[in-house]
Amino acid sequence: MRLLSWNVNGLRAALKKGFADFLARERPDVLALQEIKAGTAEIEIPVDGYHIHWNAAEKPGYSGTALLTRAEPLSVTRGMGIDEHDREGRLIAAEFDDFYLVDVYVPNAQRGLARLDYRTRRWDRDLRAYLKDLAKKKPVAVCGDFNVAHTEIDLANPKSNVKNAGFTPEERESFGDLLNSGFIDTFREFETDGGHYTWWTYRSNARVRNIGWRIDYFLISPALRPRLKNAFILPEIHGSDHCPVGIELQ
Repeated sequence: MRLLSWNVNGLRAALKKGFADFLARERPDVLALQEIKAGTAEIEIPVDGYHIHWNAAEKPGYSGTALLTRAEPLSVTRGMGIDEHDREGRLIAAEFDDFYLVDVYVPNAQRGLARLDYRTRRWDRDLRAYLKDLAKKKPVAVCGDFNVAHTEIDLANPKSNVKNAGFTPEERESFGDLLNSGFIDTFREFETDGGHYTWWTYRSNARVRNIGWRIDYFLISPALRPRLKNAFILPEIHGSDHCPVGIELQ
């Protein structure tokens, strides 16, 4: 089973940059999208064979998540059931026979760290509780843009970014709390070196120079570890300032 996740930074824009060709070529069993910036009725994806489930933000053209699945899930849930978080369309979960897949777009702490307290003390806390409750029922795979580089090898310039959104001690510790609760960073099960990134600023030719950050992840419950065949990043796929990440399960 091949599962992919991609922050497309606007699905309409991605469709103009080869998204449909990417989907037709890769044919994942599930594709989780973040930052779709669109509502349910606004976009047609010209690829057959997928069920599409949307969770749009209340604010037009902002945030939002979506799941494209080849098999229809047993159920689909939008949001954590907490109004403070759910207005922005940042979480959608699908239940399959033997696991849950949760697609998340974690809030950015923003310039000046204006949203750091909300992100680490409320969103992250509530996400951990939500995932732990799901895991009591079935194993969980959670993927998406977590807006944090966890360790120094997860970004090209750690020393100059310590006080910047996405690499503050608070965000890194909070993400560590999620891992310490039992979830496994799948990519690090296969690759322990640095230099592997999933997001690059559009400025200063950063992508060509590979001056990036690894902020997109697939995490899994320990019960799914025996089924994990591979975890990977697809930096050759353009169309967004992020690239897709994925896993293969037996």
